[in-house]
Amino acid sequence: MNITTVGLDLAKNVSHVVCCNQAGKIVRKRMLRRSEILTFFTKLPKCLVGVEACATAHYWAREIQKCGHDVKQIAPQHVKPYVRGNKNDYNDALAIAEAVVRPEMRFVRTKSQEQLDIKALHVLRKKCERDRTANCNGIRGILAEQGIVIPLGVSHVYKRLPELFDSQIDNGLSKLFKELLKHHYQKLVELKNHLDFYTQKIKQLSQCEECQRLQSVPGIGPIVASAVYEYIGDGSGFKNGRAVSASIGLVPRQHSSGGKHNLLGISKRGDGYLRTLLIHGARAVIRVSAGKDTPLAKWIERLILTRGRNKAAVALANKLARVSWAILKNGSCYDEEYLVAA
Repeated sequence: MNITTVGLDLAKNVSHVVCCNQAGKIVRKRMLRRSEILTFFTKLPKCLVGVEACATAHYWAREIQKCGHDVKQIAPQHVKPYVRGNKNDYNDALAIAEAVVRPEMRFVRTKSQEQLDIKALHVLRKKCERDRTANCNGIRGILAEQGIVIPLGVSHVYKRLPELFDSQIDNGLSKLFKELLKHHYQKLVELKNHLDFYTQKIKQLSQCEECQRLQSVPGIGPIVASAVYEYIGDGSGFKNGRAVSASIGLVPRQHSSGGKHNLLGISKRGDGYLRTLLIHGARAVIRVSAGKDTPLAKWIERLILTRGRNKAAVALANKLARVSWAILKNGSCYDEEYLVAA
């Protein structure tokens, strides 16, 4: 029984494994509980293990690699074409085993513990930011029913609420309603404290040498730098800078046929959070570059005149992604001439 390839279909409690030989024939298949996975791969001879990129995939990829195996993660959309027959876990595992040996298959990079920590910080910060915005909008709607309109913006809510629930001020609100406002304000203060904590932690992590070099690029601050570093790592997982921008979804979609090339809007694939950060960073660069006489400012001005401000922001975000990869891959520093030429 010469096992060369293994397809692992992960699940929360029960996973399924299909082992194939060099000819692609199934020689073994088994259902594994969570506690049995590492024991199974420890006893297995060194082979190529394919894992579908899903929840817990990075953890299992790292642990199985420690057992001496070569582990590669595949995006679910690339596994689907290889599924044959009815939908079941063994067929899914077999499809993974077949997809992982394809020469032109694209794989997902296994993230380190440090990258996952940074990712967790950004996820929690984003969730806290979303909850704060939702609570501010909710209280603005409730106050509008009482005839009180608070201007748009989180800062206005934090400023006006203490004035509204002040018991010394007669503003026509009932005692119960003021008590509700005070309780809700405490919740908003708590959310702000959580948000400040996550932001401070991100800034501390962005003090590493890689993030410091990234922050020398216009439009990239501590938050963007840490998110870029978490996504790209040392850059070895990408062939070139364009591969990075394509994976984030900053390149045009194609609908070409018969030798006719038709380019559409950006693909919006991959990490939407990082794409948003890069575009916002590019908008900041466009705003501060107005009227300057630098090569980058001239390039931006030319692009705005021919393509418009929004397309110029996306084009600059594309360049920021490419330059970030070059900085992390080559250990180099920012050069404005390189950014214009990228």
